[in-house]
Amino acid sequence: MNGNAEARPSSVYVFEAPVRLWHWVNAAAIVVLAVSGYFIGSPPFAGPGEASDHYLMGTIRFLHFAAGYVLAVGFLGRIYWALVGNHHARQMFHLPLRSASWWRDFRYELRWYALLERSPRKFVGHNPLAQASMLVLFVLGTGFMILTGFALYSEGTGKGSWQDALFGWVIPLLGGSQPTHTLHHLGMWLIVAFVIGHVYAAIREELLSRQSMVSTMISGWRTFRDGKPPE
Repeated sequence: MNGNAEARPSSVYVFEAPVRLWHWVNAAAIVVLAVSGYFIGSPPFAGPGEASDHYLMGTIRFLHFAAGYVLAVGFLGRIYWALVGNHHARQMFHLPLRSASWWRDFRYELRWYALLERSPRKFVGHNPLAQASMLVLFVLGTGFMILTGFALYSEGTGKGSWQDALFGWVIPLLGGSQPTHTLHHLGMWLIVAFVIGHVYAAIREELLSRQSMVSTMISGWRTFRDGKPPE
């Protein structure tokens, strides 16, 4: 065997089809929610003529509510697949906090992203820093947005609706309608910040660590271009 054979890329199957489908549908829902949510909080100019001639805000609110349902149903489906899927499907819902090696890799990844380390480490699934950020910022953040979103939606559907029965308790818990609106709006910016960091990290790892990132969420296979997958 010559040296070129040893340098051939090696691939490991990581993300199953339901995870990949959820990822892209979820990404689209978040984009629609963020854009429509921004305009709900800061309504745009409706255009010339009478306001009754336009249905701009009605369309924006419909898109927001529809994307919210997609996000919530997808989130429940993703939790289900974490229970029945492979090991990598569960990573963003569970942190092995008792593992010394996980904490060691977590600290290394912090230094790597702070530009204090020069050699990237390779991981078949999510690296420990990605795991932690996904659980704290995305999983808990998305759960909070679903709770507050449906709670605010229940104000429109009214007392006795299933939205009110399941989520109406959130508004008094958070101090009323206006504080809930404010926290929901701030939560949107938290999710936006996470998405920006997520895209940055994926592209950075794709370029610097010699392993596929973006294409992995399309094909399911993680390719190590130096032919050396981690143990």
